[in-house]
Amino acid sequence: MTDSARGEMVGAARDHGEAYLARSNLRGEQQHWPLPAEGGAVTIGRAPTAEVCLSEDSQVSRVHAILERVGGLWTILDDGLSRNGTYLNGRRLAHRARLSDRDKIRMGESVLTFCAPPQTMMEMTQQTVARATHPAVTRVTESQRSVLIALCRPLQAAQPYASPASNQQIANELSLSVDAVKTHLRMLFHKFGIEDLPQNQKRARLAQIAEESGLVIDTER
Repeated sequence: MTDSARGEMVGAARDHGEAYLARSNLRGEQQHWPLPAEGGAVTIGRAPTAEVCLSEDSQVSRVHAILERVGGLWTILDDGLSRNGTYLNGRRLAHRARLSDRDKIRMGESVLTFCAPPQTMMEMTQQTVARATHPAVTRVTESQRSVLIALCRPLQAAQPYASPASNQQIANELSLSVDAVKTHLRMLFHKFGIEDLPQNQKRARLAQIAEESGLVIDTER
């Protein structure tokens, strides 16, 4: 990555052909780092030589973490490089993790957002899902599976900009109370190990895992 590409300041969002990292600095300016289309390792740290340089954050190590494109997928790895750890969506990294669009990466006082345009996300959906991508779930109850099917139903209609069903929509489909739906979802968030994700990401991630795991094949419709 060239020096001119590092920490580029922009007044408004740009259309990127490839994935990039973004953040707002202390002055409220939007800053972004395009990630190379050819892949390779991209270092994040306080050192001036880091491709993603966070020199003003004293809690960031000189070499804090590494982004690497593996098989068309962007991943992040700390592997003991940093003193204070790297957090992905609020959870401390213990091993290499795959990145998804709008994931939040925190190191020190800096928060970076991983952004992947549709072209990059399409590559991700075409990849074989590794078992380590999400926690293995040995069993869900029939009631929980019904909630998952209802949650994912708008996504399976293949409409543009579709989002998972709301609590009220699930309740209406299954003849449940909204409180009962919330209880089922809390248990599913815990069972799949995503309860620590930001609230606005939990439902989409749960739907993604359910579809990838084959849990939402509705044999009754």
